[in-house]
Amino acid sequence: MQLSEKDPADSQESDLVKKKSDWSCSLIVASLVGAFGSSFLYGYNLSVVNAPAPYIKAFYNESWERRHGHPTDPDTLTLLWSVTVSIFAIGGLVGTLIVKLIGRVLGRKYTLLVNNGFAISAALLMACSLQAGTFEMLIVGRFIMGVDGGIALSALPMYLSEISPKEIRGSLGQVTAIFICVGVFTGQVLGLPELLGKESTWPYLFGVIAVPAVVQLVSLPFLPESPRYLLLEKHDQVAAEQAFRTFLGKEDVSRELEEVLAERRVQRNVRLVSVLELLMSPFVRWQVGTVVITMACYQLCGLNAGLVIERLGRRPLLIGGFGLMTLFFGILTATLTLQDHAPWVPYLSIVCILAIIASFCSGPGGIPFILTGEFFQQSQRPAAFIVAGTVNWLSNFAVGLLFPFIQKSLDTYCFLVFAAICLTGAVYFYFVLPETKNRTYAEISQAFAKRNKAFPPEEKIDLAVTDDKMIGKPEPDSSTLDSYVKNGVV
Repeated sequence: MQLSEKDPADSQESDLVKKKSDWSCSLIVASLVGAFGSSFLYGYNLSVVNAPAPYIKAFYNESWERRHGHPTDPDTLTLLWSVTVSIFAIGGLVGTLIVKLIGRVLGRKYTLLVNNGFAISAALLMACSLQAGTFEMLIVGRFIMGVDGGIALSALPMYLSEISPKEIRGSLGQVTAIFICVGVFTGQVLGLPELLGKESTWPYLFGVIAVPAVVQLVSLPFLPESPRYLLLEKHDQVAAEQAFRTFLGKEDVSRELEEVLAERRVQRNVRLVSVLELLMSPFVRWQVGTVVITMACYQLCGLNAGLVIERLGRRPLLIGGFGLMTLFFGILTATLTLQDHAPWVPYLSIVCILAIIASFCSGPGGIPFILTGEFFQQSQRPAAFIVAGTVNWLSNFAVGLLFPFIQKSLDTYCFLVFAAICLTGAVYFYFVLPETKNRTYAEISQAFAKRNKAFPPEEKIDLAVTDDKMIGKPEPDSSTLDSYVKNGVV
């Protein structure tokens, strides 16, 4: 009797069917609703202040003159405007620092729900500032909106990474980057003079902020909490199993439950690590460094969208994206310097700018958020997102504060600074970053173990459990795993 070989085409077709089946309706709704009420607002608030800037400055000047009997001097007005723009990043840093406490008490989903309160209150303050004649309301509203962004950019990636199968975790995580880009674009479009960018209607630009927050507030309660949070931190296996079924769209979730249960058995007596403990841990030294560098590079080059991440992987997209940005920043510097030498040179500058955006769209924009969720175990993840968010917001603040001075000093050569940063990031990722596509947390940690020169024992146990399962050996009983913990392995 002759055995027939499996057709490779059939195998590829079955893989495609499996990939499609991973995208359940609940996963899609959770990603869209979560991103619309969180990352969309972050992007929107980055760009919404650009178009109405002259009208807002005029409002500041009128308010000042009404109170003090004379118009404000130019330096004071510039300072007030700088505070209005940059205080968004300060609020974001505050939100990043408090998200761990809120997330531990409320969980991922309810943190996002409570966060809508910040967005709605900020929208009301900013939208009513002109009518009230108080410019401080606009500044305070920007700060509160920054707090909303800081919480959202930590809680949302954490929630999406914990509800999605590892096969599509990258694609689902890219939704965050896509909606940031959509938010930036929406803020620019609504700020056009033909729409809301007029002297009488600019406050409505800030009132629009309440719409995504309300949509998320009324939609997210119908979705489950993160199953990993329910199982590892709330110890509610029944609710976690139901959440897995809802998000994965299938009845048999035993494999997913077992993967999380293995981690829970190891971490049963392990508390959440603090930020200082994470920074001092030898087991995640290079993971933390990589997250810091990716977040810094992310803020120094812009925003993006794209869904090719699962096809090519994180590593080539980061290296290729930042490498191409280095090239096009160099060309842009040359075209800006020579723009008066030929009539077609300015058009080449526009092409370079579009090429830089396209290069960023290829991956660097969304991958930093994904890597932060993939690099760390459950007990380390909240602290890791605090570190990543802190670097993200401080870099945001630094760019907004320093770029005018860099531009004034270097003129057309200012973009060489960004080219150097992109090149440094590309070289670092080439030598340090392992591929994380379709790999578990334990496998990723194992890839970093040699560079860290320290292997985390709890992850070694997790791998052993996985390996025993794969070769058909009986799983170690919980008492054996507990003994490792009790003996101080963790």
